[in-house]
Amino acid sequence: MKRQIVSLLALGLFSFEAAAVDCSARPDWEASGIYVGGNSVQHLGNAYTANYWTQNNDPVTHSGTWAHWKYDGACDGSSSSSSSSSSSSSSSSSSSSSSSSSSSSSSGGSGGGSCTSLQYVAGTSYAAGQLVQNVDQEFQCNIAGWCSSNAAWAYAPGEGAHWEDAWSQVGSCGSSSSSSSSSGGSTSSSSSSSSSGGSSSGGNSGLLPKHALVGYWHNFDNGSGLYRISEVSDVWDVIVVAFVDDAGNGNIAFNLDPGLDKQQFIDDVAAKRAAGKIAIASYGGEKGTVTLNTEENVTNFVNSTAAMIDEYGFDGIDIDLESGAGVMHGAPVIQNMVDAVKQLKQRYPGMYLSMAPEHPYVQGGYVSYTGIWGAYLPMIDQLRDDLDLLHVQLYNNGGLATPYRGQAYGAGTVDMMVSSALMLIEGFPLGYGNAGFFEGLRPDQVGLALPSGPSAAGSGHATPADINRALDCLTQQLNCDTLTPSQAYPTFNGAMTWSINWDMHDGGIFSGPVGSHVHNLP
Repeated sequence: MKRQIVSLLALGLFSFEAAAVDCSARPDWEASGIYVGGNSVQHLGNAYTANYWTQNNDPVTHSGTWAHWKYDGACDGSSSSSSSSSSSSSSSSSSSSSSSSSSSSSSGGSGGGSCTSLQYVAGTSYAAGQLVQNVDQEFQCNIAGWCSSNAAWAYAPGEGAHWEDAWSQVGSCGSSSSSSSSSGGSTSSSSSSSSSGGSSSGGNSGLLPKHALVGYWHNFDNGSGLYRISEVSDVWDVIVVAFVDDAGNGNIAFNLDPGLDKQQFIDDVAAKRAAGKIAIASYGGEKGTVTLNTEENVTNFVNSTAAMIDEYGFDGIDIDLESGAGVMHGAPVIQNMVDAVKQLKQRYPGMYLSMAPEHPYVQGGYVSYTGIWGAYLPMIDQLRDDLDLLHVQLYNNGGLATPYRGQAYGAGTVDMMVSSALMLIEGFPLGYGNAGFFEGLRPDQVGLALPSGPSAAGSGHATPADINRALDCLTQQLNCDTLTPSQAYPTFNGAMTWSINWDMHDGGIFSGPVGSHVHNLP
């Protein structure tokens, strides 16, 4: 991935507060409704305008320049009562007991019983170590960013799907007021699932949608422009924040571009996560490094990464180390990165993990198994039980040699995309004359990775039509070119791109057609 020197000219042009939208005259979106270009609606507290004829395409997962809907912004609170009711359904049920619980929560009072701590309220700012009560139990906050999330379905202590990542239970309150909270939490989980645009495969963190659109948002302006996280279309399921910096002796640091406001960035990340999106931080890039040569380096890496996760509220991490990081067979960074990730997973059991190596470091192990060739494979193999998604970069490195009929396929072709994915799923022998074999991953752990357009990378571009053909070929054995899989892999995850910024600059040329196709895969 091409990280260029940040141009500081006019950075201020992109650091602005998006105006809220008056939704009082906008009807609620209805799945059965028919909308044509120019029709405006509100849905889950946000405003959308139809780009063209659409029916049963949820604006949350079908918004973008080329998608069914254009995202207009967040409603300013002037929305209709029906919208307000719809939006609040994610945090409370319609039952009177839930309403009572919600009222008690909003007042910030104690939940009763023997606890003296305040009742937990999703979206409240909690500090590490702070005590709250919920579902008749008392909890201590471990991770401030996750404790403070609006996503009650995920982090409500004692009932959210991933509450143990954020909280520790410290006692019982001894009251019987938990039934309404449980009811509300159940509804919240259902609402969040629907807003993420399809059933969830969960990955190994439990966060990943069944079919996901993944994009790298870069924290610098390389000609594409500098954008706030809040400006990123809801079509993106996973936002990979690039990149984390090497602070020496194993330590890492996340240094936000001076054109962006830190608290605003933290709030924007929290809002995306509350909307069911995944936000993670990436190490590496074309020139990025980490220092992982000693045990002390590993300890510092783990501690500084944990501090970053706590401060910014990230869901996890992405490994995108390239030549600048010295990744090659025998380099200490490989095993030390594995050890560091294992330690982080002990601290954050639900931590999301992805990797985005260039294809010589992975499928290149079929050609040779030395130097950089296949150097990521030991890391992938040891972390396969922790890995959510592997999206190997199919650009800036030419074509791909494969075991399928002994063919090498050209960059950007349907056959290259299909064969690259099949090698990761079905496995392949290591190097000519090497007795080893890379055992494949689950199909849901694999995605395609292409540039968002000609501006984003020097080579390896594929047209959206061909990317969609490759996805159909892998998931349904349809629209293949010369290579057809021996079986369909309907759980194959989706697609990643470098970069969200370039896609926004170029008018959604990737996220529109590819995002819509990914979300409509079976």
